[in-house]
Amino acid sequence: MKVLITNYISQFEEIQNGQPWVGNSYRGILRNINDSNGFIQPFKEMHSIAEILSHCTMWRNEATLKIEKGFGTKTDDSIENWLSNSVLQNKGWKAIHNNYKLSIENFIEALSSKEDTFLMRTYYDIDFKKECQYKFLIEGMLHHDLYHLGQLGLIKKFIEET
Repeated sequence: MKVLITNYISQFEEIQNGQPWVGNSYRGILRNINDSNGFIQPFKEMHSIAEILSHCTMWRNEATLKIEKGFGTKTDDSIENWLSNSVLQNKGWKAIHNNYKLSIENFIEALSSKEDTFLMRTYYDIDFKKECQYKFLIEGMLHHDLYHLGQLGLIKKFIEET
């Protein structure tokens, strides 16, 4: 049975491309972002949209790896966790955005292949240094997406006002 899995996938798709209750989706916020505004840091301590998208891509790829292989390789201390704007500018906005969209497709595809019983299985999380249920991972990714969706909305507002 895939009742819970289907529900999680629907939530991810709504946050990414739909009209979530919280307001804009990622697609809505990322519309009109490009090489000229995707790397702007409105304040010294604030990340750019590109930095946040790259960060989300890394964690989504990590979650996909955990779903597919049962283990991950990244921690908060991984270099890829927060790549600098200068590194990301070399990649270009289009590549960053395309990698992000591909990470969503791969994540949903990996999750789609599972039954609800998968959510109670465990994997060893090297970041948390303990056994965790996959339900924790999936719900954590939803929380992570929503957290950064709010940040992206604020950064875009700051960019548009300057």
